Amino acid sequence: MSTLSDLVYAQGRSSEADVEWLHRLVGDGQLLADLAFADVVIWVPTPDDSFVAVAHTRPSGAATLFYRDIVGDPVRPQWRTQIRDAFRDARIVDSASPDWFEETPTRVRAVPIVRTPATADAPAQAIGVLTRHTNLGEVRTPSRQQMTFNDCADDLFQMMASGGFPDLNAPTSPRRGAPRASDGLIRVDVDGMVTFVSPNALSAFGRMGFDDELEGQSLVEVITRILPDKQQFDETLPVVATGRAPWRTDMEARGVALSLRAIPLRENGARAGAIVLCRDVTEIRHQEQELITKDATIREIHHRVKNNLQTVASLLRIQARRTYSDEAREALTHAMRRVSAIAVVHDTLSEGLAQNVDFDEVFDRVLKLVAEVAAAPNTRAQTHKTGLFGTLPSEYATPLALALTELVTNAVEHGLAGKEGTVEIVADRNDERLQVHVRDSGIGLPEGHVGRGLGTQIVRTLIQGELSGTIDWHTIMGSGTEVTIDIPLRYIDRA
Repeated sequence: MSTLSDLVYAQGRSSEADVEWLHRLVGDGQLLADLAFADVVIWVPTPDDSFVAVAHTRPSGAATLFYRDIVGDPVRPQWRTQIRDAFRDARIVDSASPDWFEETPTRVRAVPIVRTPATADAPAQAIGVLTRHTNLGEVRTPSRQQMTFNDCADDLFQMMASGGFPDLNAPTSPRRGAPRASDGLIRVDVDGMVTFVSPNALSAFGRMGFDDELEGQSLVEVITRILPDKQQFDETLPVVATGRAPWRTDMEARGVALSLRAIPLRENGARAGAIVLCRDVTEIRHQEQELITKDATIREIHHRVKNNLQTVASLLRIQARRTYSDEAREALTHAMRRVSAIAVVHDTLSEGLAQNVDFDEVFDRVLKLVAEVAAAPNTRAQTHKTGLFGTLPSEYATPLALALTELVTNAVEHGLAGKEGTVEIVADRNDERLQVHVRDSGIGLPEGHVGRGLGTQIVRTLIQGELSGTIDWHTIMGSGTEVTIDIPLRYIDRA
């Protein structure tokens, strides 16, 4: 399915600023649908002077009219004139009589989406139209809450038609844990006095220790009484509680965390009170704290593993220096280098929160380590890398780093033994595969001949067994050896 930006830009009549405005409005689409107890659809004009739907939100507390999303559909004939009038005149247009949609009576309201308010020199300009589709077949005697919710929706629609909603000055915040109308709604007047509180909102404050009536009281004073005297709180809390700014903040008391979001209401440019949404986010905050603790623990584990591996590498280095057997010294040196390569991966993981690593950074450190350790007295190797590996999960970074360590080591020790030459590592990554070429300018291998040493066995096991990839050795025309590693990225993406 196309994104909102794709659908809007495809019409060729909207700017980047228009798209940002529509994105903000779509972000509040669920709020508008829940307050209006109706389906909400956003339309933008098309080159042929019609309209296309770019967003559709169903109400969570009422029956929907649309079994399938109508995003991407052209406007239906019975709505075209009403939507066109609202767009052209930048005014709200209500249907004159019930509109029948699939044998269901409905009432349609077309609200212009105005980004540039009217001035003395120029009229308001609409960038799209929002339609509210109310199911009249579900009509029943409205409760006080439903009437208040509808009043709030009407206020927001009026602000939308005058360019006052959404507010681009409102800071963006994560959608996770954001208060919704069904979680709790409080309406305050221009003085911050509560004129309405939904049952869910009253219950949330009750869990924080407030056992009185909330209506008729100052919301700021109620919050002040609830919060512990010595507790530090967000300085924006009074601003949110009075509805003076479109911000969001948290408050906590008696082990209960409450998230508050203020939506200031304006009428003819003057403050007319505010909607304050509230949601009990205690469980969400506990989960977030557990994740933070888990991340810190994992980072500490990686740090300790890195320290332990470096200690092991140091012991192997000391043992190699005190060994008189050349064969034993070489084996210990290889083991030290392998342990050090794994330590580099854990060191990188200990520095970040994600369990993914920038493998280019890891391999640059490994390459420097290998070039220093593997070069013999009479061997002068120049190593360089081209291309990008990108980000890899830790469970793939370790075997790949170890495999490339072995390949570069073999190229330096055996391919360039006793001579000067180059070792080139080329990374080629796309959406489907990661391919790595390790080339040296050494003596080369007889075609079809592959080493049978421990290093070759390690490389095969890591690439084929752990990364589900393939590996191929062949001699470059003229001189040198090239090893090609091919790893399917679909396995990495599932990790």
